[in-house]
Amino acid sequence: MSIRTTTRAVLGGRLRSAAGLLGGFAAASATHLGAIASGASVLQNATKPALMPLLAAHSVAAAAGAGRRAPKPLAPALLLSAGGDVLLQLKNDTAFLAGMGSFAAAHICYVTMFVRRGALTDRRRALVVAAAYATAWVAMVGQLWPDLGDLRIPVAGYSLLLASTAVTSAGLGWRTGLGGALFLLSDTLIATQLAKWRELPGHQFWIMATYVLAQYLLASGTLRHEHEHEHELGHEHELGHEHKHGHGHEHKHGHGPQQQRKPAPQAG
Repeated sequence: MSIRTTTRAVLGGRLRSAAGLLGGFAAASATHLGAIASGASVLQNATKPALMPLLAAHSVAAAAGAGRRAPKPLAPALLLSAGGDVLLQLKNDTAFLAGMGSFAAAHICYVTMFVRRGALTDRRRALVVAAAYATAWVAMVGQLWPDLGDLRIPVAGYSLLLASTAVTSAGLGWRTGLGGALFLLSDTLIATQLAKWRELPGHQFWIMATYVLAQYLLASGTLRHEHEHEHELGHEHELGHEHKHGHGHEHKHGHGPQQQRKPAPQAG
């Protein structure tokens, strides 16, 4: 068996593993949302901790199946989110603050990852997006502030990191941008609960539905950006190689720059 055949077999196995993990994530997400809709609290608590680890495992396997490594901050961002999910289930103030801290660390991972991949390269677009989210942040915090009590400062600080994820995620494409926006929406719905505002019909369902979709879009969008970036670099390398080869070919056959010749001696 040749090295190429062996490599293809290994990558094919990793892709099948990634597909299986994605199926597991989808099934766990559907089960969790169904449990919320039906009021099955035991099933909710059993499925929630599995969501982000499955997505993290899928992301790593999908990148490996494509012959590369997943961005280093991606798995930590998802696993820190999983830690936040578990802590928020404990339903006490200390655990809630610890869960918020775990999610804050996840957002730091996301922001770092997006910035390293050029999310702020287009400064004009980044400023426009940042201005839009800053306006939304001021409006949201201003409305919630009177009703948050002792959680005012923690919520305000955390929401700045959340908005930073939304801003930087927009720099990698529509998938990650939509993921950042949905994450912001999901946590805003949680904040309205903390402020004891009137809840929407199916409030908890929409919190988790937007959260799960947000995390999937952030992860899958990042992996797609990596793939497209590598493809662009490969294409540029090929063009450079062809240009260099063509230039050498012209010289070889005398079609390059003309060499100066000494004038022929004139008769008489």
